[in-house]
Amino acid sequence: MSTERTFIAVKPDGVQRGLVGEIIARFEHKGYKLVALKMLKPTTEQAQGHYIDLASKPFYPVLVEYFSSGPIVGMVWEGKNVVKAGRALLGATNPADSLPGTIRGDFAIDVGRNVCHGSDSVDSANREIDFWFNRE
Repeated sequence: MSTERTFIAVKPDGVQRGLVGEIIARFEHKGYKLVALKMLKPTTEQAQGHYIDLASKPFYPVLVEYFSSGPIVGMVWEGKNVVKAGRALLGATNPADSLPGTIRGDFAIDVGRNVCHGSDSVDSANREIDFWFNRE
């Protein structure tokens, strides 16, 4: 498999709890390369755009409100099979289903405050990287 890139964001709860360094360390220890990083407080419009694929879900308004409630740290990671491997490092979306040793299994409190976001496919990664890093 060729080198790919993925978008990982430490969500407001992860930033507030001081988990950014731990999350970066876990990706670095797996051998992935951090190629871009920025900290920002998303606007409501940015949060809506980021989660546009979930707009029809009943939890969408709460998700948008939460994602735009405080600073996030957006990152682009590069490496072999990094999209799938990144999702494995993060753990299941619902922390109750995440194994110990995963970021969410170790640190997340509930599904609405699950510490981080990771692209779920190469196409999503490309869209999210473009959304957060190529629009200034």
